[in-house]
Amino acid sequence: MKKEIEAQCSACNGTGLYSGMAESDDLAVVCSRCEGTGKMTITYTPFTGRKKRRGIKRVIATSTGYKLNAELVGKYGLSYKDWNCGKLFTRGTEVRNFSCPASWFQSADYGRMPKWKECAGPGYSWSACKHWDTKEKCWERWDREQGDSKTT
Repeated sequence: MKKEIEAQCSACNGTGLYSGMAESDDLAVVCSRCEGTGKMTITYTPFTGRKKRRGIKRVIATSTGYKLNAELVGKYGLSYKDWNCGKLFTRGTEVRNFSCPASWFQSADYGRMPKWKECAGPGYSWSACKHWDTKEKCWERWDREQGDSKTT
């Protein structure tokens, strides 16, 4: 069952007027999103719980940037059943055959991304890193440096 609510227009902050890149500080146009009313209607479906999804075999914590399937991911990630039951991603569930620790944690958990001087760094293609073809060694280093930490 869909519901509707009236909310302040997010484009004009409820003023009904928009002044942006093309307008001077003393000029505004009628907001095209709310047509000058200052309000917008949001239509939504109330959340009643997470739904099941058919056909999914494995779940991974984040995208690798590659088009993958359950066969390519292999042992990594979690089974859909385990994920749906609330099992957490632990060390070793990272898709290590298609990522290095830096590329993985850039998306999965930025605070845990290694700051190794050897890494390509922001703005570069991870696969262009000179260590990409031997990324399993980077994962070995990552595991050594993480000690007893178990979660990803």
